[in-house]
Amino acid sequence: MIDNVQTYPGHAGAGALSSQRNRVLRNTYWLLALSMVPTVLGAWIGVSTGLAAAMSPGIGLVVFLVGAFGFMFAIEKTKNSAAGVPVLLAFTFFMGIMLARLIGVVLGLANGMSLIMTAFAGTAAIFFTMASLSTVIKRDLSAMGKWLMIGAVMVLVAGIANFFIQSSALMITLSVLVIGIFSAFILHDLKRVQDGLETNYITATLGVYLSIYNVFQALLSLLGIFGGED
Repeated sequence: MIDNVQTYPGHAGAGALSSQRNRVLRNTYWLLALSMVPTVLGAWIGVSTGLAAAMSPGIGLVVFLVGAFGFMFAIEKTKNSAAGVPVLLAFTFFMGIMLARLIGVVLGLANGMSLIMTAFAGTAAIFFTMASLSTVIKRDLSAMGKWLMIGAVMVLVAGIANFFIQSSALMITLSVLVIGIFSAFILHDLKRVQDGLETNYITATLGVYLSIYNVFQALLSLLGIFGGED
């Protein structure tokens, strides 16, 4: 289903380069779809066992930051080996567990399941829109990556600060910014694969997965705030 992980040489002919890009893109989509399984499983276990909810908000934040960055470091180290895919899938399982607290809160609303399905549909629509745009836009989008990364870091810092401030207005603003920034990241990362600038499908999958995860989380937060029924 997924070809061996490798970085391809840059001296092949146009046909070989096109084949390489298509292979990386195809493997990225396959692995991205596969990564949703442990994410859903982790979220289900987290909600049903109350594991995520059992942690205090402070401990949950520390666990999330340490676990997420630890896994991302491990993925980067194993991306060219057979261990790369299992480590990535373990990471998506962990991220599912971390998502369980938000899902549990939303499920506590009378229309919680409807809100989750709406957030899922909205995230899917954004993904397919960005994926389609990546195939028709001809210009190089590499330059936008630097600005998107600055935006993502600023949102992360503001999010951590809001953990202590507890401002609803700031949380809403950050959620809107997250949707915009990480929707653009999906376009940027997929375009990099299509342009042959990213030749490792595990790295590509990690980037797109994180963007989808953040868009879904932000959408669900906004829906819970504005569309929730007690």
